[in-house]
Amino acid sequence: LKAVILIGGPQKGTRFRPLSFEVPKPLFPVAGVPMVQHHIEACAKVPGMKEILLMGFYQPNEPLSRFLISAQQEFKIPIRYLQEYAALGTGGGIYHFRDQILSGGAEAFFVLNADVCSEFPLQEMLEFRQQQGDMHSFVILGTTANRTQALNYGCIVANADTQEVQHYVEKPSTFVSEIINCGIYLFTPAIFQHIGEVFQRNQQELALEESSNGWQRAEVIRLEQDVFTALAGSGKLYVYKTDGFWSQIKSAGSAIYASRLYLNQYSKSHPERLAQNKPGGPVIRGNVYIHPTASINSTAVLGPNVSIGEGVTVGAGVRVRESIVLHGASLHDHTCVLNTIVGWDSTIGRWARVEGTPSDPNPNDPYAKIDSETLFRDGRLTPSITILGCSVTIPAEVVILNSIVLPHKELSRSYKNQIIL
Repeated sequence: LKAVILIGGPQKGTRFRPLSFEVPKPLFPVAGVPMVQHHIEACAKVPGMKEILLMGFYQPNEPLSRFLISAQQEFKIPIRYLQEYAALGTGGGIYHFRDQILSGGAEAFFVLNADVCSEFPLQEMLEFRQQQGDMHSFVILGTTANRTQALNYGCIVANADTQEVQHYVEKPSTFVSEIINCGIYLFTPAIFQHIGEVFQRNQQELALEESSNGWQRAEVIRLEQDVFTALAGSGKLYVYKTDGFWSQIKSAGSAIYASRLYLNQYSKSHPERLAQNKPGGPVIRGNVYIHPTASINSTAVLGPNVSIGEGVTVGAGVRVRESIVLHGASLHDHTCVLNTIVGWDSTIGRWARVEGTPSDPNPNDPYAKIDSETLFRDGRLTPSITILGCSVTIPAEVVILNSIVLPHKELSRSYKNQIIL
């Protein structure tokens, strides 16, 4: 078994700015560890997993190399990064590196998108495929969404008895199905034959269109639109439906929600990562992750759903709720931080209040997903969580509400519903 994690590249993650300026989005910490580490951890637990490949078109930079080395040491499994020469789409990348994926005689491999958070029921997907009795079939992980939100995802129509996918539509314009694609797949080497057919078809089409300006590439293949749509109804594609948690991480607001889902799971999977109330320590409410190097005053109140990074300083009487505080940030006495991501090495002055509006899914709808809101609606900034880029300085006694502050800014007054460039 192998696993391939698709991490994309620098031109993507635009909705994740200004946070993706400082660190590749897959390395952004969610619930205290890099986003993609949750994927690696889940893959490493699967018996028989021989190698994990990260695939994308980031330049192999220092943070990425450091992360790969430490992850290999921690999970005792070979982890490599394969760099695409251009954005090849979800299918083009794995087709381009098919020899690397199949080397060593891989019988099956998982493909996971890096920008999702999930319980990753990988073992269950393997068992589900064995129950189907067809070891050459492919499995998509699916979950249930509500009718309106399903239109934002790939929709799957499956046979109720066999779970065979009969119809697949990516982001349909009208309602097709409440079962949506989670971006986690189990393939056998036979998938490359199907991707190869798309590649050939693309080549023929490009040969016919001489006026295509040369910017289209036959190698750009999208698993969802190009491969699954064709495979549906052929008896080769199945959907495994999960009731576990799942969410996309497209915008910075969804990172706080993903952090909540993972922190919640820690009580079962990593209780040692959750902070406890101790005499002389800060007040902890709900699930909170605190990095061991952070220094927190005993009168601070943290939680629920708070993640405090490396070397963070939290002063007296500080209140933090539903927020991610990244390494090196410092919250001076009596600040209040709600629904906010505080960037690396940022400083919030005394008695300041930094607050955002959560973009959580509807709590009364068990199938609601998080909406990836556009930044603007009707020419106005949509109220969402507040984001401070790295090295932002907020003065004492001001209020920052529903705003996005780009890196290296020193603010002098209060702001509301603004992007501060």
